[in-house]
Amino acid sequence: MSDDKINPIKTVLMIGCFDTKAEDFYYLHTCLSDLGLKIISINTGVRESTNKFKVDYNSDECALLAGTSIAALQANENRNDVVQKMGEGASLLIERLISEQNIDGAIGMGGGGGTYIVLTAMQTIPFGIPKLCLSTVATKDLSRQVGTKDITLMPSIVDIVGLNKISRIKIAQAAGAISGMMTAVVPLYETAKGTIAISMFGNTTRCVEKCTRLLKAEGYEVLAFHAVGSGGRTMEGLIAEGVIDGVLDITTTELADELCDGICSAGPDRLTAAGKMGVPQVVVPGCIDMVNFGHLDTVPERFRSRQLYSWAPDVTLMRTNKEENQQLAMSMANKLNLAKGEVQVLLPLKGISIVSAPGGVFHNSDVDQVLFDSLKDSLDTRIHVKEFDGSINDPDFASLAVGLLLAMLSLPKH
Repeated sequence: MSDDKINPIKTVLMIGCFDTKAEDFYYLHTCLSDLGLKIISINTGVRESTNKFKVDYNSDECALLAGTSIAALQANENRNDVVQKMGEGASLLIERLISEQNIDGAIGMGGGGGTYIVLTAMQTIPFGIPKLCLSTVATKDLSRQVGTKDITLMPSIVDIVGLNKISRIKIAQAAGAISGMMTAVVPLYETAKGTIAISMFGNTTRCVEKCTRLLKAEGYEVLAFHAVGSGGRTMEGLIAEGVIDGVLDITTTELADELCDGICSAGPDRLTAAGKMGVPQVVVPGCIDMVNFGHLDTVPERFRSRQLYSWAPDVTLMRTNKEENQQLAMSMANKLNLAKGEVQVLLPLKGISIVSAPGGVFHNSDVDQVLFDSLKDSLDTRIHVKEFDGSINDPDFASLAVGLLLAMLSLPKH
């Protein structure tokens, strides 16, 4: 048997603007080649290309996929439009390449615009395929551009405008890093029955800890996501990628932040992926009693007269009211009613968080009842709603939630 069959050659995508940064990408191409990698190069620069190395896909193809042409982009003086179109086209090209052949990793580099294009292009690459971007803006907040993807950002230290004693080191290290990630051997572990996603918050930690223990005892792997916006988006993204077999959505508080412009919004698509994928889900209105803001002085003026509570010096919680609970119930119901798979809604009648349980600062059973009643009235009759006469952090609540999910997971798949 040949060495190639034992250790097949790895294929890496190299993405970037080869017009303005040809020297840098030639050096990166050389480093990757010296490491024994097969390179597929994608040019996203709208000016001239390069003949320093083989360009497999030039920018004209990216432009066409984005519904435009290189000539049009060259004539467009709006740089924002150009950057967006090249990112869109490269993303579609990469999506096609991944469907056609084995891609083991991706690497790109650039300044502000180049980084945006690279990160946009990497959005279609599935979880687990290493993605690395060497960037002049890696130390900025790029959370929106990275999104829910497992992209590694590496600071370039100096600008990427020609080789020097600093950039040579960083580019060579970036090539070594992506090569190492692509060839890393993941240790074998005992195969689980399936993977369960569970959403959590400080206010629901006790419930989630008990659920996790029960699920692991049944042979399931559990992935917990902190419901601070990025956590919910990541969970939704992994569900959409087919990584998740069941969902215990204990903490749906991000919906309240989306409604009231809180700092933990996960966007309008929260609570949709499981339904679209037909993944069984148990949904709880956990921490819907609160909207999250930062320090007390950052609470929007229109909410200053509301009931506020400092959970920590940099976390201010606002109690949701009856009107907001009606809107939240409608939003949850509208999304869950479209679900293709099994859905159970579980209502803890005596507290949907620590602070709304009896004795808690947000305890208000009348306001919570509006949420519960609105949910029951708005949900499709095929969605079973079960009430629990206790709070969300009662041990028996966790047992009930896990039991409902396990029962759905045991049903034959259609």
